[in-house]
Amino acid sequence: MDTFVESYSFDGITMIPFCTSSSSGIGRSGQNLADNAGSGTWLEGKRFGGGASEDEIRSWIDGMQ
Repeated sequence: MDTFVESYSFDGITMIPFCTSSSSGIGRSGQNLADNAGSGTWLEGKRFGGGASEDEIRSWIDGMQ
């Protein structure tokens, strides 16, 4: 992910990172990605449990609109 965000321009793009995990939290991952990207608008992300369903994630996404 670091290599991708370092080599891609996020100018004019809003990014909202998210992940699934059974044990660890999202921590500073979103901020680290934003720092490495150096461009774009990075909003606070969300961590879903490892068993998150597509409906749960879609509901979260739909709630942003």
